[in-house]
Amino acid sequence: MDKFALFAFRGEIPCFVHVMLNAIDLREKGYEVQVILEGESVKVVSELARESHPMHALFERTKSQNLLAGACRACAHQLGALEAVTREGLPILDEMHGHAGMAGWIAKGYAVITF
Repeated sequence: MDKFALFAFRGEIPCFVHVMLNAIDLREKGYEVQVILEGESVKVVSELARESHPMHALFERTKSQNLLAGACRACAHQLGALEAVTREGLPILDEMHGHAGMAGWIAKGYAVITF
């Protein structure tokens, strides 16, 4: 497969750093890749958006390469992250009963990898 959808579920920064690093690495190696924030991962946005955060530059690089497909509406709402996600310009994904679904990515030929 040449296309990968990286679904991030965990809300710990070190875990999300690995998602971003893998997304950038895959893109640099010629693969099509998108990151989808689901579950607790939506909480990392407000922290990584702070310029003082050590991983802010990596977050900005990931955004600037258009690797962030968006964040789950239901999870962002439930976990109080909807404002931060919106402020950072991430699309809101809700095609699966308010959540970001995998079926659409699979239908487009993406291999789904969960973190």
